[in-house]
Amino acid sequence: MKKELRDAIYEKYILPTKEKRERKIGIEIEMPVVRLDGRPVDERAVLDAALVFGERFGFEPVGHDADGNVSSMLKSSTGDDLSFDCSYSNLEFSLGTGSDLFEIKARFDTYFAAINELLLKCGHTLTGMGINPNYRINSNRPIPSERYHMLYRYLRKSAEYKSTSDGRLLHGRSDFGFFTSASQVQLDVGYDELTDVLNVFGKLEPYKMLLFANSFCDEFPQYLCSRNFLWENSMQGYDPHNVGLFDTEIDDAEDIVEYIASQSMYSVMRDGKWLDFTPMKLTEYFDAEYVNAEYWDGKEIRCTRIIPEPADLKYHRSYKFEDLTFRGTVEFRSGCTQPIADSMTIAAFHVGLIERLGELKELLLGDRVIYHHGYSASELQRMLSKRELPSFADRTAVRSQLIRILDIAASGLEARGSGEEKLLAPLYERAQKLESPAQRMLSGIENSKSLAYYIEEYARL
Repeated sequence: MKKELRDAIYEKYILPTKEKRERKIGIEIEMPVVRLDGRPVDERAVLDAALVFGERFGFEPVGHDADGNVSSMLKSSTGDDLSFDCSYSNLEFSLGTGSDLFEIKARFDTYFAAINELLLKCGHTLTGMGINPNYRINSNRPIPSERYHMLYRYLRKSAEYKSTSDGRLLHGRSDFGFFTSASQVQLDVGYDELTDVLNVFGKLEPYKMLLFANSFCDEFPQYLCSRNFLWENSMQGYDPHNVGLFDTEIDDAEDIVEYIASQSMYSVMRDGKWLDFTPMKLTEYFDAEYVNAEYWDGKEIRCTRIIPEPADLKYHRSYKFEDLTFRGTVEFRSGCTQPIADSMTIAAFHVGLIERLGELKELLLGDRVIYHHGYSASELQRMLSKRELPSFADRTAVRSQLIRILDIAASGLEARGSGEEKLLAPLYERAQKLESPAQRMLSGIENSKSLAYYIEEYARL
């Protein structure tokens, strides 16, 4: 790796973690929009509801699609943003950073109640699921914008590539981004704790599936968390280093820089146009004299050549479950959208555990419940994403270990002194029953409850 690339990666990703600052919390919650009469989402009705919401709460338009529709709006006093992610059947609240989970929760609850009341008036609802339950009938088309057009064009190349660079077959749902919804949390992380955060929370990922899996998709019925499967086995996961777990022990910041350099990029911007190309490792891209790319000129796809520039590093994006960002934060990305009443559980879980990182590290290093059976963390994460526990996993032992993890999280939240440990209550219930939201829904449907029941149930505050 050239020194210039090493220094650029270090400056973008590592230096921000050296800034001394109070730990802040950023939360993003995507939610499926569902039309209650079983027909495709009425995008015009959804957009109109969002506009009324924005006017009521002082959100100013900051993004528009190619047709002039408002696709993103911001409340500058709080940093809260309402936007649509990939399609107009997936609405997202990105909540401005804060220090108190209850304060963030109060804003989200207020926003959700208001926007959902507007949507219900036109026969729609938001709900707390990681897969839009009406994904088969919605248009599943990208928001009309240059960037989303490029992204969808790139994802559809799965039909051409067939498999990832390490031989995993690519699935055929290149439109998965239009109907999958996530709940993500970003936490400020200091330089001295960075490697432990990435290593320890990586080892935690298999257990998280048992608590948070909420994206059942009937096309992949073996999974309770199909969302992660869809990401990892798409063009976004063509390079396995861009998705999932690190699956390697990180010893220091230089290891992180080396790993990032081994990741791929597939798009840049030139003259206001998004261009995409065959995924290339960063080391290969910045060594290349030129790169063949293509773009949409508004009428057709055109081919061109681009000359890599150092500034192109800003277009690099990865989708690791623990993703180091340029803000000096780690974004925890593996969580499905939760039932709305439990929306803060993912954030509370991570905030509590990062406050007790040493205890969590000790517990997981000594784990014999799922580890030391011959499987890597990535293999275990996929196994525990499924409906049945692997044969070597004893249910009683798994239940006890989950409760130990939750106790550590509760201890971290108690130390913060705001009573935030109360937000973990739904997770203790899930751990006792070994029943994630997806498992609960499937069990109910198998016992005569309808999908419509759970759409309504998971939409309740």
